[in-house]
Amino acid sequence: MRKRPDVTRREQTRRFALWITGKRTQAELDGTATGRTFRRETAWCWRLQPCLPRATKTDHAVLVDGIWIGTWCLLIAINDTGHVLAWQWCARETTAAWEALLNQIPAPAVIVSDGGSGLPTALHHCWPETKHQRCIFHLQMNVTRHLTRTPRTDAGRALRKLVMQLSTVTDEDEAIAWQLHLEQWWQTFGHLTRERTLLRNGRWSFTHDRLRTAWLLIRKVTRDGVLFTWISYGNPRTTSPLEGGINSRIRDLLRHHRGMSETHRRRAVEWFLTLHETDLDTAINTTTNEPEKRQPNPAPEPDGPALYDTGLTPEEGLYPRKGWAGRT
Repeated sequence: MRKRPDVTRREQTRRFALWITGKRTQAELDGTATGRTFRRETAWCWRLQPCLPRATKTDHAVLVDGIWIGTWCLLIAINDTGHVLAWQWCARETTAAWEALLNQIPAPAVIVSDGGSGLPTALHHCWPETKHQRCIFHLQMNVTRHLTRTPRTDAGRALRKLVMQLSTVTDEDEAIAWQLHLEQWWQTFGHLTRERTLLRNGRWSFTHDRLRTAWLLIRKVTRDGVLFTWISYGNPRTTSPLEGGINSRIRDLLRHHRGMSETHRRRAVEWFLTLHETDLDTAINTTTNEPEKRQPNPAPEPDGPALYDTGLTPEEGLYPRKGWAGRT
């Protein structure tokens, strides 16, 4: 019976993809105690790079967020129905990284983000007509990080309470009323954000630095007009479908396969995102095989006699000596 290497490698790829995106161990798939046979047969599959077909449909809303995988940041984009559109690996959230992600997707009507650095500039370059919605949940978390859950001052308690009330806004009238309350807070406590204190080293510092930072954050999102975009366009107002959906499942996947190297963790996440949108056969057909890393060619040996070698030379006096000098 003749063997079919292509069929064998396809079956190995199928088993590898099912293992890397599932909960079963290598031993369970292999039927052995250690799973050594499975690892030996599928070791070459780590070089397979899955990929999604380029998005061509224009969506109403796109949600973007980043998740850290070891020392790498993974930027992910999904539409408002939960389908993965594209992803981009980067060292950190920069304008260039966001542009690389956005260029893979047709410009939607609205983008929802958590306010990552570099994104506003990337939006201006790639999607100038797209409206921006700041994730309300992340805004509330950022303000809480500055003010804590139990602020000590009346100004801090009033500001945090006002920000937490963003979740109860349901229409344009309530949004206008909320902004009026924010203006009332500024009229009452705004002077605290400008107070300064002279430190022992002779430098001036803001007395209520945390309160000032939280206020500047809220003032920026209201002035940029990215807080109530969802009222006019009907888009999601948080990135929870992405953070609590895709990102949460990625963390569960890596938890099930603890101990993998950073390179293997990245490959596992790519398989997960691909299989989230396509069936297994299609994913296998669209994989690309990364070339193996070649060892650098050794430097050519110089022509002529060696300047330094392991041989013996008369000048060094290391030849075997005969007669009286060699005590023979």
